Amino acid sequence: MQSGLSRRQMLQGAAQAAAACGLSWTAGSARAAEGRPQAGLTVGISTLGFTDRTNAALAKELAGAGFGTIQLFLTQTDSNYWRYNSRADVSSLTPARCREIAAAYRDAGLAIHSIGVYTNLIHPEEAEIKANLAYFEAMMEIGGHMGVRTFINEAGHYHDAKSPAPPVPLEFQDAVWPRMVATGRQLVDLAAKHDAKVLLEPFYRGFLASAKRLRLFVEEINSPRLRVLLDPANLIELNDLDEMFQQLAQWTDCLHAKDRKLHTDVGVAAGKGDLDYKRLVTLAAQRTPAAPLILEYVGPADYLAARAHLLGAMRETGIAEAKR
Repeated sequence: MQSGLSRRQMLQGAAQAAAACGLSWTAGSARAAEGRPQAGLTVGISTLGFTDRTNAALAKELAGAGFGTIQLFLTQTDSNYWRYNSRADVSSLTPARCREIAAAYRDAGLAIHSIGVYTNLIHPEEAEIKANLAYFEAMMEIGGHMGVRTFINEAGHYHDAKSPAPPVPLEFQDAVWPRMVATGRQLVDLAAKHDAKVLLEPFYRGFLASAKRLRLFVEEINSPRLRVLLDPANLIELNDLDEMFQQLAQWTDCLHAKDRKLHTDVGVAAGKGDLDYKRLVTLAAQRTPAAPLILEYVGPADYLAARAHLLGAMRETGIAEAKR
């Protein structure tokens, strides 16, 4: 029986069918890959909450608990220098002392992924910004002596207690975005000088208030020296987890693993809030598998429970902990 179709029409139909099959296979494969988590996430811990330990004692304890990676904050009894949203006098941290601190962790088998700085980048006074950038550079020099070249910071917070609250918060005033971009460019210039990179962390009540806003900022700076530390608990009030990873995955080099109850301000240890940890680790394995998950907002009393919660979520979703 003749179909009534010309040879050319039949060839076109075959080509269209093949293309449709190819598209269907590609889409189906992508969906299958998305549903299949990758194995081997690195689980680390911040030293921020361990203010009553020396570096050597803390290193021994964390290694004994099964950790292989830390994010270093200078908050230990023999290195008490860290000041949130401000700066400290670090002039007594000699190169030799820096190497000693780093060796305490590395000798215990712990890698130092990054150093927390958290100085104020949004302060409206130029002299303060200059001083804070100088402090940031001092921290880069400290990191260089330690063999660490990744540094963490938020945008910072500022409130003039002597003045009434403005109708538009400082973070969202028209002049502040270009000023912060200029500061960000100075920061990446310092990072280039020290062969370093800076990871910016968002927070829903700050300048980098959402995943999209952080993405736009990083895109505008447009430097490989400026990357992202994604802290999902800091954005849970404004963004869903899928939104966060959709906006930020390609720039994310580290994640904070803490928690927060919805409609509250205070962050808490992993497992004590409303963050969906199974979805978090699934997305992390799929979209940012090389980025370590660093437990934060934990200390001696709760870090083991927080680690168990994170590892439990990974186990339930078929994701292994990366080998050291």
